[in-house]
Amino acid sequence: MEHANLPPVKNGYFPYPEIGLYAIVSTLYLIPYYRWAVPKLLYLRRYIVLFLLTLVTFLFITTYNNIAVSRIFLQFTENTPVGAFFRRESAGFFMDWNMIMTDFIAFLSIAFSRFSYQNERERYQIEKDHLELQLTMLKNQLQPHFLFNTLNSLYGMSLIGSKETPRFILLLSNMMQYILYDCDKPMVSTRGELEFMKGYFELEQKKYPDASVNLLIHEFTQDIEIPPMLLLPLIENSFKHGKHKVENNSSVHAEFMIRDHKLEFMIKNDKLSSMPFPTKKLPGGIGLVNIKKRLELYYPGRYELLLTENELSYSSKLTIAL
Repeated sequence: MEHANLPPVKNGYFPYPEIGLYAIVSTLYLIPYYRWAVPKLLYLRRYIVLFLLTLVTFLFITTYNNIAVSRIFLQFTENTPVGAFFRRESAGFFMDWNMIMTDFIAFLSIAFSRFSYQNERERYQIEKDHLELQLTMLKNQLQPHFLFNTLNSLYGMSLIGSKETPRFILLLSNMMQYILYDCDKPMVSTRGELEFMKGYFELEQKKYPDASVNLLIHEFTQDIEIPPMLLLPLIENSFKHGKHKVENNSSVHAEFMIRDHKLEFMIKNDKLSSMPFPTKKLPGGIGLVNIKKRLELYYPGRYELLLTENELSYSSKLTIAL
């Protein structure tokens, strides 16, 4: 902003610090406007009130505020080179539209930005809380489903008087301890999760002794953390829809590896030609949509889940960028 009555400029980067201080003090009254009034009125959708408040603020309050602040500064700068500037500003017989429009654009932009930021933060928090609630519901849904299937297997073993029934009951006890205590955390050790998966495969192998059921775990050095039971729905899906349930000459094969900063899990099972591919539901109603929601919560944009089918088999492959 240029003023014809300013005294000659002194040497230095800040020749008149009084004017800089004046610019700061003269805009303090706008803090309640852009930090409280505008966001509040936008939130309440009181647009007419906001329009009238803006007019009053920048057409009237701005002018009288500048006059009052200038008169205060004039008391301390009367006999200084900038005294003429504050004398002119405190006269009140002018309307500096350049200054008014600059303040209007700058502070209204700040107010709208603040309102948008607050809305985005609230929306993000609501969405995060909603996803965490969904995750809790999914975990609670998985646990009884797993227990139901495993108890059915142990019941079958007890009917034939298997000597290994006590050992598998202990194995189930360890697995349930993992579900009830370790899986209560948002993230679990990869090695702990793999131990749980080994137990699951061992129980299924015992249930179908004539089928080929195996889990291949490639050696890895870094024990990362992953969401609990993230892979279980894919595993259960293969065992529910596999050919091994009705024919001995069949298999369920899974592989787990961590390499090149990626986690890869693949599971494949033979199928009966009459069995349709389960594109919508996984065991116990845990749908593919739900497992994708968990992946989106923990690994947004960093995972790939491929489900393929041919005449002989189903396969699922999950890749996660760590």
